[in-house]
Amino acid sequence: MGEPVLAGSVRYADDGTVEILDRRVYPFEVSWVRCATSEDVAVAIERMVTQSTGPLFAATAGMVLGAREARGDGPQEAAARLRAVGRRLVATRPTNNHIRDAVHAVLSATVGTGGDPGEVPGHDHARLTGDELVAAVEAAARAHEDAYHARNAALGEHAASLLGDGTRVLTHCWADAFLIAVVRAAQAAGKRLEFVCTETRPYLQGARLTAAALVEMGYRPTLITDGMVAAVLADGLADVALTAADRVTLDGHVINKVGTLGVALAARAFGVPFYVLIDAPDPQAQTAADVVIERRDGDEVLHTLGRRTAAEGVTGYYPAFDVTPPHLVTRIVTGSGIHRPDALT
Repeated sequence: MGEPVLAGSVRYADDGTVEILDRRVYPFEVSWVRCATSEDVAVAIERMVTQSTGPLFAATAGMVLGAREARGDGPQEAAARLRAVGRRLVATRPTNNHIRDAVHAVLSATVGTGGDPGEVPGHDHARLTGDELVAAVEAAARAHEDAYHARNAALGEHAASLLGDGTRVLTHCWADAFLIAVVRAAQAAGKRLEFVCTETRPYLQGARLTAAALVEMGYRPTLITDGMVAAVLADGLADVALTAADRVTLDGHVINKVGTLGVALAARAFGVPFYVLIDAPDPQAQTAADVVIERRDGDEVLHTLGRRTAAEGVTGYYPAFDVTPPHLVTRIVTGSGIHRPDALT
């Protein structure tokens, strides 16, 4: 079983820049977008160079570049610059709280968040400058990434425990490290899974990313269009539906790539369990009303892989995420265990 290329999507180059795997063109090309500044990282996230949990690692790398950019500043100026970098990164994809949490972790461990809730006590934030600031930000970034990897491995084991040998799994979009962790845990337990993947319009993450990663791990997934989910479940071609989530609220609402709600509705209609993978519920989102749903340019719906697929004169509409209510969710799986959607707190 191979290691998916997508498992490592952000890397530091020898020249001091950051390189982000361009998931817009993978697997047809293995291309890396070079980011020399924190602003370059922010633009790359906005332009969908990286998706799913990839922005977490892009955000920590962006904060490292921000610290390097502040190397010549005094203490107060460096802190202000790094906080501004953090705000810029958080604003790139407001629905995905991986970025927010990564930025907050780095700031609270180094220069402080400027008095935001959750400030870590005991740090003399005002004294970090120059190389000392860079080293501190690098250490905080690594610590956040390492903690995420540990939780993700636990999540994979919990999710794999819900799947029997031979289970046919329907996926939607690209669950990134969550899916890889589940597959690894299932393999370690001697379970062989089968997969049906939605293509996921308009960026085709399911076709290009999920399916490619599964092939690299030794599987032969079946690809369907997004509109085939109900028919596939009606035909009995999948035993469970499994997706990730960009956000889960404390009352059990699931915010994920648009189309997830349709998967959940079809799963309920045909008696198929619907499992959701998330690092942890968002403590800052009691309900779905507390989550900003990203609305992307409708023009993106009119194109596929850089080519227009709609007639001239057509307009597009693109809410990038939808909200699935808790009564449609069978279980929510996190790093801490398996939970009912009405029992997250």
